[in-house]
Amino acid sequence: MKKKKRLRFWICLLVILVGAVFAVGKGYRLLMENMYPLLYTEYIEEEAAKNGLEPSFLCAVIRTESKFDTKAVSHADAHGLMQITPDTFDWLKTKLQDGDLYTEEDIYDPKVNIHFGAGYLRYLLDRYDGIKETALCAYNAGPGRVDGWLETPAYSDDGRTLTVIPFEETENYVDAVLRSETVYKDLYGL
Repeated sequence: MKKKKRLRFWICLLVILVGAVFAVGKGYRLLMENMYPLLYTEYIEEEAAKNGLEPSFLCAVIRTESKFDTKAVSHADAHGLMQITPDTFDWLKTKLQDGDLYTEEDIYDPKVNIHFGAGYLRYLLDRYDGIKETALCAYNAGPGRVDGWLETPAYSDDGRTLTVIPFEETENYVDAVLRSETVYKDLYGL
């Protein structure tokens, strides 16, 4: 009996020590960099600057939408890094000055996808008075749906901000983006 207790003690101590060394050392940073990758920085920084966005915000949306997978396709038929649907892509092509230069196949190109995704985020932030949470709700659930929520007193006290996000998926999405944004700021100094 004493041998089992002693063995458990040493195993627990070893686990604690290994965990501490890992957390304090380079392993922790590598783990975080793996969980929060940073790719396409040239495009992200360029589009963030053009659209008045923080690069950390753009990275957080990309991570939450696709985990930086350029070939990602969602159940809602959204494509690429920032998960843009073909309909939204076509609509954005009419809004952005250079939109007529691109075809539907270009949606998978990281530069093009980030260009259109950043432009769409800027549009949504402008539409929703710079309120990041509301803009993110619209990015996830669609502006028409969010407009309806804002008109519903059970969801919005002032018609500008949401006090309740009625879709759990959208609420989780907003939380994930905002958490990721903090990590990108802290980890990479963006």
